[in-house]
Amino acid sequence: MEAAMEGILFASGEPVNIERICLALELDRPTAEQLLQKLSDHYAYERRGIRLVRMDDSYQLCSSPDYADVIRKAFEIRKSAKLSQPALEVLTIIAYYQPTTRAYVDQVRGVDSSYTLGLLLERRLIEECGRLQVPGRPHLYRTTKEFLRVFHLSSLDELPEMPGLEPEGQLRIDESGAIVDPGDAESTEESAL
Repeated sequence: MEAAMEGILFASGEPVNIERICLALELDRPTAEQLLQKLSDHYAYERRGIRLVRMDDSYQLCSSPDYADVIRKAFEIRKSAKLSQPALEVLTIIAYYQPTTRAYVDQVRGVDSSYTLGLLLERRLIEECGRLQVPGRPHLYRTTKEFLRVFHLSSLDELPEMPGLEPEGQLRIDESGAIVDPGDAESTEESAL
């Protein structure tokens, strides 16, 4: 079964959803996850040139970061450009407050972010995921599986907590597209009581 899983993941070249693996191999999900974990542990223990990476409910075979320089040299691949400070700022805002609009990102940063959003879309770190139901119907953005892969995260739950903000106290957008301050929401609720 492990060899069959390895073959499926290798042939795909892309992340494969666990449900697809279960269906192909006629396995239940807990058994498939156990076998995938065993395969992942095997690659890590043997210090192989590949790793099995989990991204939410998908798995993908990737080259080991330990051999990135050698692989790059073998294929004469230029080192990928690092993200600029503005790109990291925009990506952080989207990662923590998704789905969100460009106007929200602009309001948090205090500058126009349309160029940076375009770059992040090109690199497939973010994607459009609908429209906000307000006049003008602005696009909503969220992070992608590529974001999880690049930052070595299994899911968004692995993001570190934002300093000074509790999960319930994070800023949000109301129906009009304006930022809702969590302190205002609590005082409004208290006055209603």
